[in-house]
Amino acid sequence: MRTTIRLDEKLLREAKRLAAESGTTLTALIEESLREWIARKKAGTRTRPPVRVHTAGKGGVRPGVDLDDTASLVDLMEARR
Repeated sequence: MRTTIRLDEKLLREAKRLAAESGTTLTALIEESLREWIARKKAGTRTRPPVRVHTAGKGGVRPGVDLDDTASLVDLMEARR
C-alpha cells in the first residue's frame, strides 16, 4: 500500500544513509522499525516517564523556544556556534 509521511529532513537523510549502508531500501527500513516498535508496545515495554525541565533565572525559557520540539532546539543551539 502507498502512503505519504512527513519526516524531519535530518531524520530522513540519516534513514536513507542507514538503509544504503545496510543494503536495503528506505521502505524496508521504515517497515522494520515500525514492526519493532509495535512489537515492543504489544509486549508491554514501558517507556521512560517524561522528563520535567526546570529553568533557573528570570522569565523561564526564551520566547519562541518549544522544549518539546527537539529539532528546533538543535537548530537553535547550532546557530549559536
